[in-house]
Amino acid sequence: MILEATGLRKRYGDTTVLDGIDLAVAEGSVLALLGPNGAGKTTTVRILGTLTRPDGGSARIAGFDVSTQPRRVREAIALTGQYAAVDAQQTGRENLTMIGRLLRLGRRGATTRADELLERFELTEAADRRVVTYSGGMRRRLDLAMSLVAAPRLLFLDEPTTGLDPASRATMWGAVGELVRGGTTVLLTTQYLEEADRLADRIVLIDDGRVAAEGSADELKARVGGDRLDLWFADRERLERAAVILDAAADLHETRIGLPTDGSAGQLHHVLDVLRAAGAGPDRVTSHRPTLDDVFLGVTKRTLVTGADR
Repeated sequence: MILEATGLRKRYGDTTVLDGIDLAVAEGSVLALLGPNGAGKTTTVRILGTLTRPDGGSARIAGFDVSTQPRRVREAIALTGQYAAVDAQQTGRENLTMIGRLLRLGRRGATTRADELLERFELTEAADRRVVTYSGGMRRRLDLAMSLVAAPRLLFLDEPTTGLDPASRATMWGAVGELVRGGTTVLLTTQYLEEADRLADRIVLIDDGRVAAEGSADELKARVGGDRLDLWFADRERLERAAVILDAAADLHETRIGLPTDGSAGQLHHVLDVLRAAGAGPDRVTSHRPTLDDVFLGVTKRTLVTGADR
């Protein structure tokens, strides 16, 4: 394992942010930390990235302790945060060359590495334009490229596609996939369920500073069961009446009830007949296969929402 963490704890005043987090990441894989606002994802990354000291527990990266050997840990990692850390007044090439010089690659080495990364992230044509003229997606790709100048063994991606349009997000996903195929290990924090589903070999669901569930996307979905049937209600009274009739088999939301289904027309007709006979028929019915949102809801009894993490 390139990363092993045991019992990580962190408090800010009276608030417990992490309450015993355990993580293990195999080299050459992608681990996604998934969770709602305030779950503790960013704090976990800050501790593992040696930016914050834990109040309890321990973590080792590439064999080095994050608390007692931070310099050795930093030699093995790179971090791309929630917001692109680029100099908007420099060109893309200048940003990359600057990082290379700071890492003591020398003038020629820094220039060569910059050219490699510009090509890799499809930024060659914009290399000599000031970053202030770049789109959001281009800035994020440049930010990711800057994290890779030193060829880290472990890359932290903290909400890497926040604010990007679908096309730019897909481009970033392709870039991350290429990195992993090249041997880079990635620890990804995200609130985009599709992102975790698409990129991660393993997923850790965090809620209230604790690990709520972990496994591959397929393993987590299997915990929910088979297909799901969603009954949508415009009227709260009918919703609550239907929930009583369907009993504990249903998951109650603000506007809908979800319940397992075998996918047969017979089951659907039976449910609708029972509810309509009781004056609690739904306004709309949909069905879907389990998603990571279903998993998280089943574990924590609340849905994921977007926004800043702690």
